[in-house]
Formats: sequence, structure tokens, C-alpha cells
Amino acid sequence: MSVSPTAHRLPAGSVAVVLGTRPELVKLAPLVRLLGDAARLIHTGQHYDDSLSGRFLAELGLPEPILLDGVGGQARAVQISVALAGLDTEFAARPPRAVVVQGDTNAALSGALAANARDIPLVHIEAGLRSHDRAMPEEHNRVLIDRLADVLCAATEDNRAHLVAESIPDGRIAVTGNTVVAAVADALPGPAERAALLAAHGLTPDAYVLATVHRPENTDDPAALRAVLTELAALAGRLPVLVPLHPRTRARAEAAGLGHLLAPLTALPPLGHGEFLALARHAALLVSDSGGVQEEVTVLGRPLVVVRRSTERPEAMAAGFAELVAPGPEIGRAARRRLAEGRDGLRRLAATPSPFGDARAAQRIVALLTDLVADPGHADHLSAAA
Repeated sequence: MSVSPTAHRLPAGSVAVVLGTRPELVKLAPLVRLLGDAARLIHTGQHYDDSLSGRFLAELGLPEPILLDGVGGQARAVQISVALAGLDTEFAARPPRAVVVQGDTNAALSGALAANARDIPLVHIEAGLRSHDRAMPEEHNRVLIDRLADVLCAATEDNRAHLVAESIPDGRIAVTGNTVVAAVADALPGPAERAALLAAHGLTPDAYVLATVHRPENTDDPAALRAVLTELAALAGRLPVLVPLHPRTRARAEAAGLGHLLAPLTALPPLGHGEFLALARHAALLVSDSGGVQEEVTVLGRPLVVVRRSTERPEAMAAGFAELVAPGPEIGRAARRRLAEGRDGLRRLAATPSPFGDARAAQRIVALLTDLVADPGHADHLSAAA
């Protein structure tokens, strides 16, 4: 698939950008800013509240979205069905010329289904991610979205290979890189602001651990949550361990009687994106079950222990930034190995390019959207030519 070198101006409101979570806001921000008034931002409300999503909208400089009702806090099937109904009403009243979804959330699947139902061209950003773990709801979402998409924006050649192996025509696939590279560069505070933040927390650069735990596989299983917090508490005996606590994680820990394992940790309230990146930039190590953090560390040049059963982002492992472990003692062993690499390890990662590309993914996607909106049969022509 060829990408036009320049993107012509798109009609106002012609591109519906559907999202529902904070990571989607972060990753789609570079694209939405480039689209300008061509973007019609629609938030399904999957993860919306004023202190979290609302704060991210303001911090990222994004326009106020159309917000759907009745999705937040519901079961997966209800989230998808309610969001689908709301999106169908919106698309019937004001049909966009293209719909954009990112990743593998319930919001993304709802957007893909709504576009398909109304025969609106669909662009999937981060196409081709695969964990090959059918126990992950996200794996089902991403496979379904890729089947529905007209234009598939793969972040890496490996992602493209997954799609081709699944018999998706190569002509519908573009390797664009990942918007996370620009998103991190845009949101990372400058050196002086980072230094002030570390001083406010009483931290020394390269001398603390930053950890996040929020995935249901780690929080909904008391044994898994105990194992993760036990290892983090043990690390806290060596150096400070900062944990921005998702409200759900705190509630699960307290319900499971694990409050004593939180005591040695430096628990923080949920952080803004820039503040989190600033702390991550100077952490000696990160420990997380987040998909986005696996990408962000490759831009920041920091080591990461990924606490999950499987990952759809093996590129971070192959490039040496991260390693995958299950909840339990291997967390501590992996953490100690990475910490023992010290400054030499940090210098090596700082000199290693991110496997997720350069900072121009959003520009490439806008060019693809421009071609698609100008010629709705664009994807079919590409498929025929592949």
C-alpha cells in the first residue's frame, strides 16, 4: 500500500475517531491533532470520569468528545452492545466518510461493527497485534477488527506478517509505525520540569522502581495480586517502589486483605500522562502489566518487567527492553537481574532504537485517510492491485 507524501485537507467532521479508554486517548492524540476539525471524536464512555479521562483530554489538548451514555462499568457484552447502538444512531444522523479505531478495546470493536453495519470505510490503527492467547478478550477484539477493516495500519513488519498469514490482502495493509513514539515525545516534560517532579517526590534519578498493576488477570485473582504485591514489597526493601494505584486495584487489594503489602510501597494517586512519563524516564526499572508501557519504555530507553501471561508486543522483548514473567518469584528475580545491569544497561537501552518506528506514524495515517476519503473505493483498488 502506497502512502501519499502529503495529506490534503479533509472536510470538517468527516473522520469519526472512536475511542473509550485513556490509552486510546494518548495514542490517538497525535492523529487527532493533525486531523484538526476533520476529526469527530467519539468517546464511548468505557473508561470515562472527570479525574481520569477528562484530565487526559485537557492535558493532551484534545477537543471535547461526543460522549455516549450507559457503557462505563458494564460487562463486556453490554459495553459493546450499548456503544454499538449509540454509534449507529450517531452514524445514521451524521454519516462520516471514514471511521478510525485504535487497538483492541471494546470501544474499538464497537466502532468497527458500527462502521461495518453502515458500510463506512474503517481504518484500524495497531492492526496485526497478536498474543495467540484466546483467554484474552482483547485478542478476540483485535482479530475481529482486523477482519472488518478496509485499511490496516500495522505498527511493525511482524504485525503485517500476522495479517498476511491470516489471508488478509497485503494491499490493505500499511506499515505506518506506532503513534506512541510521537505521543511520548509530545507529552514528556522537559528536563527542568522532570527534575522538579523528582525532587517533589524525594527521588534520585535511576534509583527507584515505577510499577503499575491493573489487568484483571492480576487484580481479580487474589493469589496473583498477592504474588505481585509481595514481590514489589520485597523490592521496596532495596529502593523506593512507586505505584500509581488504579482505584480498582486498591479496592481489590483491600478486599483481599492485602493492605499490609501496600504499606512498604509509595502509593500514588492516578497520574497524568506527562507526569507518568517523567517518572518512567528516570526509573531504574519499571514493573507493569500494561500494553502501552511496553511500547513507551522503548522510546524512553528504560527496562521493564512485564507481569502477564502473554503479550501481543514481543518486539519490546526482542529489542531487549522488556521481559515477560508470570506473577510470583520470577518478578523479583527478573527485577534484580535488570537492576544489576546498572548504568551500563541504561546506556545500552538509550542507544537502542524503538522497534515501533519513528515519530511520523500519524502523518502516514492521515495520508491514508485522505486517499480513502477522496476515493471510498481506495481500499478495494489496493486489494485488487496486491
